Amino acid sequence: MKRPIAIDLFAGCGGMSLGLEAAGFDVVLAVEFDPIHALVHHFNFPYGITICQDISQLKSASLIDVLNSRGYHGEIDLIAGGPPCQGFSLIGKRNVNDPRNSLVFEYLRMICELKPKYLIFENVPGIASGEHQKFLQELVFEFEKIGYVINKPIQVLNSSFYGVPQKRKRLIIIGSRNDVKPIVYPQQTHFDPENIVPTEDEGSEANSDKKFTPLTTVGEAISDLALHAPYTKNDEGILSEKLDYSGLRKYFSVKPNGLFKLCHQRQIGDKIYGHLGSAHTLKSIERFKNTESGTVEKISRFYKLKKDGQCNTLRAGTASNKGAYTAPRPIHYHHPRCITIREAARLHTFPDWFQFHRTIWHGFREIGNAVTPFLAKALGDEIILSLGIDPTQLTTNILEEVDDSYLNFTMKEAASYWDVPDEIIPKRKKIACD
Repeated sequence: MKRPIAIDLFAGCGGMSLGLEAAGFDVVLAVEFDPIHALVHHFNFPYGITICQDISQLKSASLIDVLNSRGYHGEIDLIAGGPPCQGFSLIGKRNVNDPRNSLVFEYLRMICELKPKYLIFENVPGIASGEHQKFLQELVFEFEKIGYVINKPIQVLNSSFYGVPQKRKRLIIIGSRNDVKPIVYPQQTHFDPENIVPTEDEGSEANSDKKFTPLTTVGEAISDLALHAPYTKNDEGILSEKLDYSGLRKYFSVKPNGLFKLCHQRQIGDKIYGHLGSAHTLKSIERFKNTESGTVEKISRFYKLKKDGQCNTLRAGTASNKGAYTAPRPIHYHHPRCITIREAARLHTFPDWFQFHRTIWHGFREIGNAVTPFLAKALGDEIILSLGIDPTQLTTNILEEVDDSYLNFTMKEAASYWDVPDEIIPKRKKIACD
């Protein structure tokens, strides 16, 4: 059966793209402003087209021309996107008039002009609170005005209720064109033993007859990586045969498996990469060691993970107008160090075959900005169902190998690759731990 097609706007490295592919979609086109993120998306989704451009300067007609040139004709099944959300964030000062909020309406413009059958809009929960509620109501009204049925009430979904070992909430708007079968929010699959009955604002209706699985834990996701010392200079990779792909980790194996079985197979060899961490000072190591799991280290303000708990929300860092600082990374529950890129990826539910930039700065930016793939797949599954597609009839391909030197490109090199200015993303500033 022919796989449905999706477009991912504000795609980042591809968390939403990955979840949609796992549900059975082919992500045939993605748009991303950041040259490094766009290159990593291109690496991970070589069968599609990645465009590195400011969406406000992009015409929908040009997207159609690009799709037609690659043999994609007819209707678009889905457009997903999460416009930059700093203006709505609950962290720091919120600003309804933040110019980045206008990108929300660029997403709306693309929906209006391309007329996909379905849409997914994701953003921070802050867009549904305070004075931002009026903005959200206006956005929903505009979707309805151009011919879409929006599932109401708008829900904030907790990723941990969909198998992600991380406390991460996202506002999700799902909509269907007036002439297609409506979709519903996915039912949660996991529960918190301390709060068995889910609440409406966490994305599900209470259902005492449904049996949920307990929340997945940090240890279930990364305990096998704890046996391997992280690299602090060159990422030499770890042989996959030295890792334990049992339990939850079966989904993260180097070949698409379980929840990722409908993903196309990438050619990455027999090593997994990204087990890269910082070389901490002796003072930091001592403080990390003396911090109790499940608490915040007093000087760095880094959270120390609990092996049998969930990770705190992984973030990308502050916005450019706040100095472009690297986001705090959690401290490992057993070792006196911050987690590695690959450990963060596992806690976000990226499989080990999914690649990130080979530096800590860019790798963590990509993960912190991404939609958790498990949640994205749950959303994609509902659309596949409404499309009347039997996922067991969908086929997968073995993709051509991609040059992994792209994963080491500097911002200047990545910008040159895309032929865009290299001043787009501010230079980083490190947070001092001492």
